[in-house]
Amino acid sequence: MSKTVILGAGISGHVAAAHLRRKLPKEHEVLVVSPNSNYQWIPSNIWVGIGRMKSDKILFPLAPLYKKKGINYKQAKAVSFHPEGDKTEKTPFVLVEYVSSNNKGQQEKITYDYLINATGPKLNFEATEGLTPGKNKAYSVCTYTHANHAWEGLNALIQEMKKGKKAKILIGTGHAKSTCQGAAFEYILNVEQELRRHNVRDMAEVTWISNEYQLGDFGMDGMLLSYGSLTMKSHEMIEMIFEDRDIKWILGAGVNKIEDGIAYYENLDGEHKLETYDFAMLIPSFSGHGFKAYDKNENDITEKLFKGFMVVDADYTPKPYEEWSVKDWPETYQNPTYKNIFAPGIAFAPPHSISKPRKSKNGTDITPAPPRTGMPSGITAKIVADNIIDSIKSGKQSLTHKGSMGNMGAACIASAGFGMTTGSGVSITTFPIVPDYEKYPKTQGRKLGKTFGEIGLAGHWLKLALHYAFIYKAKMKPFWWLIPE
Repeated sequence: MSKTVILGAGISGHVAAAHLRRKLPKEHEVLVVSPNSNYQWIPSNIWVGIGRMKSDKILFPLAPLYKKKGINYKQAKAVSFHPEGDKTEKTPFVLVEYVSSNNKGQQEKITYDYLINATGPKLNFEATEGLTPGKNKAYSVCTYTHANHAWEGLNALIQEMKKGKKAKILIGTGHAKSTCQGAAFEYILNVEQELRRHNVRDMAEVTWISNEYQLGDFGMDGMLLSYGSLTMKSHEMIEMIFEDRDIKWILGAGVNKIEDGIAYYENLDGEHKLETYDFAMLIPSFSGHGFKAYDKNENDITEKLFKGFMVVDADYTPKPYEEWSVKDWPETYQNPTYKNIFAPGIAFAPPHSISKPRKSKNGTDITPAPPRTGMPSGITAKIVADNIIDSIKSGKQSLTHKGSMGNMGAACIASAGFGMTTGSGVSITTFPIVPDYEKYPKTQGRKLGKTFGEIGLAGHWLKLALHYAFIYKAKMKPFWWLIPE
């Protein structure tokens, strides 16, 4: 009998747990440890943040589902990693601390045969002074509670605008190294349409602020897209969308301080500027959780497991941008020192950014971090789960399932406004996620035809259909595994 422990119940953790439980005989234990009591479908948070979807439509409680499916569950957070055990516990374990009310603060050593670190990112709001969700007129849509608060703030401003107040709305990234520009992009387009729906668009100045060098970078160095029978650079597409909606933009901006209605930022020219606002939604930087790791003699071995995020089978050798390669990216998400530990999704440490790194004239890094959310999180989680399943069944290590972001495609439907007849969506697929400039030197490192963009009402319908499909899949309803990651 084996025991697989999964830390985290987001997209990666939940996908891994579902596949492990479906494919392993019941005598093998699958245990999920997560501080969250609910599963949430994060891509739909942007609709919660404009009041077009209630948060209870994007979440459900984990405990009843896991009990029904034969997955053990503890509502707790990881504290430290002990991949060799310690002086009293000879089996590898992770130390966790319970967060539920009935045993809050209690700690436990949870042993494992296999460990999947799917803890995702820490939402590092404190890295930007004053950036706290719901404070200083600044909000977030990173969680459903944040999104609820964002709608409260936005709705209150809309009501003031209806009474004649002119308003400035600022949406984008809240740190020089933020990622997840896509979520902010979706949100600004949805907010802009909601202003129109409430007949107050003429009362608002809407501005995009981002650490991207160009619009449409999205932390992926931009894209050359097939656009109908044409080709179009992603920055041209996003410029077209913003110009059509009268959205202004500020680029190459590293936001470093937030006060009540003021965002301070440094740009690539080294200038220190500010932007005032009445409502802001700014994505924070993501970081690792600051976990510690110890060997059997209780010596600190954190560097063997973590470089902020978890170390996996990537090439972390420092290199100039011109020498970066798709070959640097991991394929199995296995820790090289402790072969029974894996980290899919956002939990793994990327070998480098995907976008070209840029510094301001003052030496400040202003570069988007590489995205690993959504589709890559699910795909990498399934790769890890399948390798563990094969290893358990064969009795020896098996790593036949592989998938690098350098040979993996991704599809994204970015909502550009909610509505069955008036909604819109920007459909973008990219292949590969990490550009391969050797294989596709003339098309910005990606394959045309597999990298394309479209915008229209059909995109909204597809985004909404995917919402219901992935909630169905997450609830592990009949034949859920037929829905791809």
